[in-house]
Amino acid sequence: MKQDIILAGVGGQGILSIAFVIDNAALKEGYSFKQAEVHGMAQRGGAVQSHLRISDNKIFSDLIPKGETDLILSVEPMEALRYFDFLHPEGTIVTSSNPYVNIPEYPDLQDILERVKNELHVVLVDSDALAKEAGSSKAQNMVMLGAASRFLKLKETSLLEFIKALFQPKGDNMVATNVRAFELGRDAAV
Repeated sequence: MKQDIILAGVGGQGILSIAFVIDNAALKEGYSFKQAEVHGMAQRGGAVQSHLRISDNKIFSDLIPKGETDLILSVEPMEALRYFDFLHPEGTIVTSSNPYVNIPEYPDLQDILERVKNELHVVLVDSDALAKEAGSSKAQNMVMLGAASRFLKLKETSLLEFIKALFQPKGDNMVATNVRAFELGRDAAV
């Protein structure tokens, strides 16, 4: 088994929380993983991306070559566009349809969404609406992880275990909200 994943978004959207869940689920299932992160110029608002490589064999590089990414999971649609040249021809893009407008001349959202929709394997998710339905607009990252979980080569139970571990220090309500967000995202990707 081998899977190369790029996580993309903007600082403050929870990309590193997604990476924590995936990394720990992979370890629990006995896989090797490597991760490389790039943070934006600002703590919040700058571009953030992470390369995740999961395999049952040794992994020699933490960076994914262009044209080899199996899955782009983006919490922001414009950030998904940045990594199209990394996508394998049979790869999948799972992205939010909700922009994080953090620059004065943010491109037209409809143009961005049309470019995304033109790709072969795309799942667009209204992460904002689903996160609010789950109980918190801050849970958009777990909505997107849920949507992407349909394409991850990891067990849903392993992912849920580490969502619970991540949010348990913040209390049972936070755990329930984020588990619900994951489930709503998973259902939306059908």
